[in-house]
Amino acid sequence: MSGLIRKSLDTPEETRPFEGGTGHLQLVDPGQGAVGRATFQPGWRWSEHVKPIARTESCQAAHVGYFVSGRMKVVMDDGEEMEYGPGDVATMAPGHDAWVVGDAPCVFIDWQGFADYAKP
Repeated sequence: MSGLIRKSLDTPEETRPFEGGTGHLQLVDPGQGAVGRATFQPGWRWSEHVKPIARTESCQAAHVGYFVSGRMKVVMDDGEEMEYGPGDVATMAPGHDAWVVGDAPCVFIDWQGFADYAKP
């Protein structure tokens, strides 16, 4: 087995669209688990555009990632909330809703929670 592996999110192994054409998730698996880059368009909201795919009341993925661009508001089921933007590293426990804030697409790279995200 090679000691070096390279995968590119610009040529993903899998792409999953969100409902209503509001963005997509691109995935690669370098052998240690999926890494994903999600692009959320203005107007995207988890409870409207991923909930119908996931069929859970709130997002049950645990995320660890980095915001490349745009802004996102995340509200936990218990009411805790935070807004993230470019350069922020985030952890999000399962049990949340989220939406794009403003008129710019939000791009988020995740090292933990996208393996089953937006997967029927």
